Amino acid sequence: MASAHCEIGLVGLAVMGQNLALNIASKGFNIAVWNRSESKVDDTTKRAKEEGNLPLYGYKDLKEFVQAIKRPRKIIMLIQAGAPVDAALEQLLPLLEKDDLVIDGGNEWYANTDRRTRMCEANGIRYMGMGVSGGEEGARHGPALMPGGTKEGYESVAHILKKIAAQVDDGPCVSFIGPGGAGNYVKMVHNGIEYGDMQLITEAYDILRRLGGCSNSEIQQIFKEWNKGELQSYLVEITSDVLGFKDDLGSGHDLVDLIVDSAGSKGTGKWTIQEAAERGVPCPTMAAALEARYMSSLKSQRVKASKVFPRAAMPAMDKKQLIEDVRNALYCSKVCSYAQGLMLLNTVSKEEKWGLNLGEIARGWKGGCIIRAVFLDRIKQAFDRNPDLDSLLLDAQFAAEVTSKGDSWRRVVQLGLMHGVPVPAFAGSLTYFDSFRSEQLPANLIQAQRDYFGAHTFKRTDREGAFHASWAHFISQEGKQ
Repeated sequence: MASAHCEIGLVGLAVMGQNLALNIASKGFNIAVWNRSESKVDDTTKRAKEEGNLPLYGYKDLKEFVQAIKRPRKIIMLIQAGAPVDAALEQLLPLLEKDDLVIDGGNEWYANTDRRTRMCEANGIRYMGMGVSGGEEGARHGPALMPGGTKEGYESVAHILKKIAAQVDDGPCVSFIGPGGAGNYVKMVHNGIEYGDMQLITEAYDILRRLGGCSNSEIQQIFKEWNKGELQSYLVEITSDVLGFKDDLGSGHDLVDLIVDSAGSKGTGKWTIQEAAERGVPCPTMAAALEARYMSSLKSQRVKASKVFPRAAMPAMDKKQLIEDVRNALYCSKVCSYAQGLMLLNTVSKEEKWGLNLGEIARGWKGGCIIRAVFLDRIKQAFDRNPDLDSLLLDAQFAAEVTSKGDSWRRVVQLGLMHGVPVPAFAGSLTYFDSFRSEQLPANLIQAQRDYFGAHTFKRTDREGAFHASWAHFISQEGKQ
């Protein structure tokens, strides 16, 4: 029987699991690891030795792995979401005891976490779903962590999570998110915002390239300069790196020009848009980003269409003005994207009674994660000023900035539409902004149409209640024609 000498265990030693395990060991915690494929165990223990004889212990027998962990046990799973998690739990649960804690760190659908929580609690086992963001590098050196589940479960493992999380000026990038699947939900929305951010940056690149005539090296320097100001972020930083990277196979070309323009996705962006529709929350920036990826996959069809609908020559531009306009459009659209994601979180928090702290969630995204950005600090400050803020756009400081940059934003969208350069996320963000600030929208006509053909009723501006108009005269006239 293995002696219980490890403070925590980890199941799943693919890229994220292996790096998170090494992160935990590097902070001085004895950790036991297990993987279905034994070679992964060998690879991980070898790395632990090479990186300084870290206190990481590999096990190839699941029962011995469990017995090596001090009670009440704490076990993180980092395996593929869905059925594999259920299969792993089926193996693991018979080996656990009352008050042991299982933490699923994968990109799981939040309702699955709710279901597994109920199942585990019925057996006296505590269960948590925890979002982990930052990729391979973040997992190894400090990710953003979004743990949900029971507060007691979180408190039992908080001393470890706070040590391994990314560290920023106001503390570690981890805090208790909320009950059940709240942590998974927040990570899902994080990924939806990530989709929006990436698409907006891509559209900025495309406008500068096609309308501004900028080379990759010029755009690289533009992004490098932008990364010193209000747009400072991980994604802007790596975009600059990508644009300056030469083909490592020796062609001499910029690598970005040799990559096929067809973008993949793994599902969390789609989940975000599905949830937004289910909750009735408009998220057009993120929806445009998802649809842009789907459109990019239609490569062969797009090649055919480009021959049917040739583009006109691009006009001469004031490059300096265009660069400033694109910078402002990117910032305003980014604010709208975050506003949409936070509104979705606010809505689900109220409906599910999760009690999400949006300011603290924004603070937790300041380091380690893919969407880390300097203005997240200001988002936290906005919710500190008003915890009941309905929308980020209603914060006085953000409202003033968007107003001051609005002309640039409109010029960029107009240029894209006039000259056939697709800007779905820029345009979707601007339309969202204009709709949100409109006291009166034409939805009154939609309700009249719905009542006409389906008797769906409507509300009136001058009295309370639901009403149905007498459209019979028009309908009878149609029948006579």
